[in-house]
Amino acid sequence: MAETVHNPDQYMYDFKHILTHGRKKIGVLIGAGAPVSINISQDGGWEPLIPDIAGLTKIVRQGLDAEERSAFELLEEDLNDSNLELVLSRVRSLAEVIGTSKVHGLDADGYTALSERICGVIKEVVDKPLPEGENPYSDMISWINGIRRDHAVELFTTNYDLLLEEALERVRTPYFDGFSGSKTAFFDPSSISSNDLPARWVRLWKLHGSINWSESPTGEVVRREGSGAGTMVYPSHVKYDQTQSAPFTSLFERLKAFLLEPDSLLITAGFSFADAHISAKLDECMSENASAAILAFQFKKLDEESPSVELAQRRPNISVYCKDGAVINGVKANWKLGDLPSKNWEVMRSEYWENEKFILGDFVSFARLLAKSGGGKSLIPSPEVVEEGGENEE
Repeated sequence: MAETVHNPDQYMYDFKHILTHGRKKIGVLIGAGAPVSINISQDGGWEPLIPDIAGLTKIVRQGLDAEERSAFELLEEDLNDSNLELVLSRVRSLAEVIGTSKVHGLDADGYTALSERICGVIKEVVDKPLPEGENPYSDMISWINGIRRDHAVELFTTNYDLLLEEALERVRTPYFDGFSGSKTAFFDPSSISSNDLPARWVRLWKLHGSINWSESPTGEVVRREGSGAGTMVYPSHVKYDQTQSAPFTSLFERLKAFLLEPDSLLITAGFSFADAHISAKLDECMSENASAAILAFQFKKLDEESPSVELAQRRPNISVYCKDGAVINGVKANWKLGDLPSKNWEVMRSEYWENEKFILGDFVSFARLLAKSGGGKSLIPSPEVVEEGGENEE
């Protein structure tokens, strides 16, 4: 029986066409892998601009005093998980309910202090400036600005950093993040739901909060100038009060609304699909809206990307592109180059294919391809787009 394979050229030809035209409703979901891809080492080694969640968890653990670290590690054992976000949720829930009783050596005040310490370390780690000169964030904004669009590009991110804001502001690109105002910007959910700003305004939705969000004296979530003031607001996995939940509820509703729009495309970069809350929302929306699509660029091999691969095998409108293969139309198969889709396509192939591997799971390569697709001009003479293809059978 013939082996089923996917030809990357075939699908990247179609993707290139989408990138260079401004008629599609496009969103980009950016995960922790994006800043990890930026190497700031000065000695030839590898030092990510901001570590991934595992690296961040390790730094937080090391930044605690002995009593706090003991409680933190015991909570990791209770949860059977070393995910910082889950541990922080448990810390906050304990701070709300145990009062003067002690759990793992800390009472409610102790867990409140631990929560503040964890958030303080997170802020220190992720509060990094965007590198000067060429960088993937600026490359992505260059692509957004280079094409006249019928619909605004919507940027969704799970990251707390301010790298997207800095990239947008460097080139004076207007954007809306759900807040209105200057000194102490207030959250405006009605503007998110109406979404009636001009198409040239980028939408920036920070699904997990930001290092420059804090609570006002009245308990309202506000955005302050810079990142130094206030305590970082973080979406706890446990039940939270109405005022604190307001930003996150509206932002997740915006993600859902985008995915339920006809003919929308969500591209994911640096996102592992390990976040069960977001993955469940993507699954739900793709089941409901067959005309929408998700295209996920993953850094690792197929067998190492099980959360995204399993989701794509259930939903044919979710495609996952990994180093060694892809899941397309629900079919998992390895990559295999085939005939060039056009005469001069060899020039374009080097943007996504290197050393017999698909490389767009690396955010740097992904953003560079976007930048080179800006201005509505392809790298090659582009005939009418080919019909969207399936698998090559050999």
